[in-house]
Amino acid sequence: MKIDIWEVIRIAATKPFGFAPFYPGPGVGGHCLPIDPEYLTWKFAQNSGQNSDFIKLATTVNKRMPSYVVQRLVRALNDRGKDIKNSKVLVIGLSYKKNSSDVRESPALDVIENLVDHGADVIAYDPFVKVVNQSGFTLANRLEASDLKKSDAVLILTDHDGVDYEEVLRSASYIFDIRHCVRGLNVEYL
Repeated sequence: MKIDIWEVIRIAATKPFGFAPFYPGPGVGGHCLPIDPEYLTWKFAQNSGQNSDFIKLATTVNKRMPSYVVQRLVRALNDRGKDIKNSKVLVIGLSYKKNSSDVRESPALDVIENLVDHGADVIAYDPFVKVVNQSGFTLANRLEASDLKKSDAVLILTDHDGVDYEEVLRSASYIFDIRHCVRGLNVEYL
């Protein structure tokens, strides 16, 4: 429908009370949101004898988000004359939430696995994450301008403070910004 969800959130935030923003992202992670709704669905059915289709639907949508992010990136690269196979993709943010090193159930890891399965050459940078128990990509300990310039795409999955987003904007030719961190002509949003 071509509705800009970020504009909808900005407009809704003008309400003087009772507003809580919820922003789109690459999925949900951590030890609660990916797992607790499954328990809630089971417990609700056990206690009431009824189903909870809405909770199941939300879980399904959240589980599909990493794949959707990759599909969008594949399409964007194709539009730029690039195949995802052998493309250099720099991912910013591995943890499931801002300013955290917690990668439990992180959708970023699913995105990276999917990119690697498509044949992409992935470098990931997260200022808080130092070790990841997943292979197939390079975990960078610094965000280098040279890596940004060599990348066919920069994918911002976690909006950590302390990342030099101005450098990202200056150096990257194409940015797929899931978290709405930068604004520029070379930026596409979820």
